[in-house]
Amino acid sequence: MKKNRRPFGKILMILAIAFFYLPILYMIVFSFNEGKSLTSFTGFSLRWYQHMLESNDMMTALYTTFSVAIIATLVSTVVGTVAAIGLSSSRKIVRNVMEQVNNLPMMNPEIVTAIGFMLLFITFNVEKGYMTMLLAHIAFCIPYVMLSVMPKIRSLDPNLADAAMDLGATPFKALTKVIVPQITPGIVSGALIAFTMSVDDFIISYFVTGRGVKNLSIVVYTMSKRVNPSINAVSTLVVVIITVVLLIINIAPVIAAKRSRKAEMGRKRKVVPVLAVCFALVVGLFAFRAGGGAGGDRPFEGQTLHIYNWGEYTGENIIGDFEEATGATVVMENFDSNEQMYIKVANGESYDLLVPSDYMIQRLIQEGYLQKLDKSKLDCFDKLSGDVLGLPYDPDNDYSVPYFWGTVGIVYDKTKVDIEDLKREGYNIFLDEKYKGDVYLYDSERDSFMMALKALGYSMNTENEAELQEAYDWLVQCVETMDTEIVTDEIIDNMAQGRKALGLIYSGDATYVMAENEDMGYYMPETGTNLWSDAMVIPKNAKNPDLAHAFINFASDYDGAYDNSSYVGYTSANQEVMEVLSGEGGDYEGINAYIPRSGNENDEVFVYNENTKKIISDLWSRVKIAASNAG
Repeated sequence: MKKNRRPFGKILMILAIAFFYLPILYMIVFSFNEGKSLTSFTGFSLRWYQHMLESNDMMTALYTTFSVAIIATLVSTVVGTVAAIGLSSSRKIVRNVMEQVNNLPMMNPEIVTAIGFMLLFITFNVEKGYMTMLLAHIAFCIPYVMLSVMPKIRSLDPNLADAAMDLGATPFKALTKVIVPQITPGIVSGALIAFTMSVDDFIISYFVTGRGVKNLSIVVYTMSKRVNPSINAVSTLVVVIITVVLLIINIAPVIAAKRSRKAEMGRKRKVVPVLAVCFALVVGLFAFRAGGGAGGDRPFEGQTLHIYNWGEYTGENIIGDFEEATGATVVMENFDSNEQMYIKVANGESYDLLVPSDYMIQRLIQEGYLQKLDKSKLDCFDKLSGDVLGLPYDPDNDYSVPYFWGTVGIVYDKTKVDIEDLKREGYNIFLDEKYKGDVYLYDSERDSFMMALKALGYSMNTENEAELQEAYDWLVQCVETMDTEIVTDEIIDNMAQGRKALGLIYSGDATYVMAENEDMGYYMPETGTNLWSDAMVIPKNAKNPDLAHAFINFASDYDGAYDNSSYVGYTSANQEVMEVLSGEGGDYEGINAYIPRSGNENDEVFVYNENTKKIISDLWSRVKIAASNAG
């Protein structure tokens, strides 16, 4: 029987190893991919490593991640060890209560802990940033250290310290020379767990940071919202660093043991070389970053511009070029939704520049959160397309300067979808069972209801609850009968690889898909679409509005706008950039998704309505429940 079990056990072990390590191997291989795709290898290249090393955001995040982890590990190891030793000498009832209290943070859902820390810092008016992240990491690492140290303390003879002091040792020497050496394996284990937890943490870090301070997990999360192969490069770098750490952990004690002939010597000194090498790697990488040289007229030398923008919504060079030109430092924070951005602004967090969408700009204006632009400081309006100026949410552009604009339409595989079907059915093609199981819906309540309302011939800004109910029924029919997959930004790479026949998509994302795969097309039904615009605005509580005006000019000028649009793929508000990129020899020549449609009377701009938004939010939640039940 034992002989029969061994092959089975080996197979299980191999499968477990493959399950854990094949995705990592896949990521490492694609970090050397020449192309932008995360799924199709087109050739060997180091371009994404170069991009990573040139990215101030990524290299600063790498430094932040490991500096926070090292400091948090050192502090939490000392505090946790001392607390565990002190607790071992307490009365049993106190010890039992404190052990349960110590277990609570580890058993708590991480999101609860994160919100607790966030509310604590808000309550005491502590400005969020590096220090708040560090304090939070120290706090959640301490229980893990205590949990590792306590079993070792319990295994000790309770009279050990007394015996040492009876032999002449001071209390401090009894602690450091007798107790600590006996519990060193527990201390080392606790330190390693603390280090791992800190490097790995995303949720708590995301809620307690601010002022542009980001660790790697936050940066990777932000980058994952759009196709960015630098994710693979920076993740591979982290794997290399962690591998080096593990090698040191395992090799250093052996070397120390050979040199000293004492195995304990290696164990006592295990943590120090590990953390020292980690710190050296991080400092080396941080020092490797290219630094901008001073020179020329730099009118904002030493000043800081705080921008709150969508993730992956700026070009590769615009921030560095602006810093070089002005002498200022740009701190960029990212949001996932207009609503997330609104909550921070409404709670009084100060930014110099925001990039919200049309309907949210309307809301911010109505509620008094924006200041009027000083047009005497702006020279950009004559460079912008007339089609994106004077829109209903800000008819005189008193508060906003367009950044990107576009439409929402249908991306489709021309080898699978008949264009005549699209022309005849429009959005109702999402109910055509010919394409069952081959359809993506975008996880956006606004745009999904826009599609349903337009398919039914209604305005996407309707306030009629009966029409909204009809749109809900239409969407439920779509998810229940079409085996529809509701996705977010993964639609971009999936459609570039032709994995479905069609899906609802933003025009800028469709531009990338079509540039990657010539079999993909983009269609906007004649029944209308969402003509959207994201624009730069200055909050009323901005601390540096002059620098914000300078950035608006810079981002709207040809070079800044070209860098943004060519990299991101969304349509530039700069008329010349739009023409160059879509013209002969341009990056998006022949791609109709890049040029937003004009002149269709059924196209609309979203209007903010709080009551309608609540209704749509509730109905969309029910649509997603119906989709999960159907699946």
